[in-house]
Amino acid sequence: DSSLKNTKSYLIDGKFFSEIISPSSIKSRVHQIGEDISREFKSEKPVIIGVLNGAFIFMSDLIRNIDIEFEVDFIKISSYKNDLKSSGTINLEKNINIDVTNKHVIIVEDIVDTGLSLKYLYGEISKLSPSSIRFATLLYKNNKNNVHRNKIHLDWIGFNVEDYFVIGYGLDYKQHYRGLNGIYAAKERWGNWKRI
Repeated sequence: DSSLKNTKSYLIDGKFFSEIISPSSIKSRVHQIGEDISREFKSEKPVIIGVLNGAFIFMSDLIRNIDIEFEVDFIKISSYKNDLKSSGTINLEKNINIDVTNKHVIIVEDIVDTGLSLKYLYGEISKLSPSSIRFATLLYKNNKNNVHRNKIHLDWIGFNVEDYFVIGYGLDYKQHYRGLNGIYAAKERWGNWKRI
């Protein structure tokens, strides 16, 4: 199988990161989400808010696949502290600058894991009185311990992924590997991977 022969893997801090979502699959799915947003808001001018730092590549590609007028801003929060697990605390590092009062807002995330960030972002943006708040995420992690994410509706999901630590396409490990074109998952040792 040529696709398996071309699979790239990296050994980082004793963990093997192997590609689970290919660049071509990402490109196709981002295009689909962009088309859907364009249809949904064809008579509107939504504000698209990227969550820094992880979502910047996904958002950059997404807005180039949207065929309507829109505004762009960014919000920066932190919950990961240079390790493989969330700190459990959300810190607001940069708020948005655009006035979103009575506007439709689309928040673009890189990954939804525990749902804690999702809940926090919804709460912060809701205070600004938008007409609506929608969420688009590149990845949705199947995390059995999630207690927050089911309370917030996700409107666009790129891919469902298993509960592995993932890097690439904007997602990092200790601020590195964001520039990988695919999505890579970490395991302690080699295993069988279902590639998308």
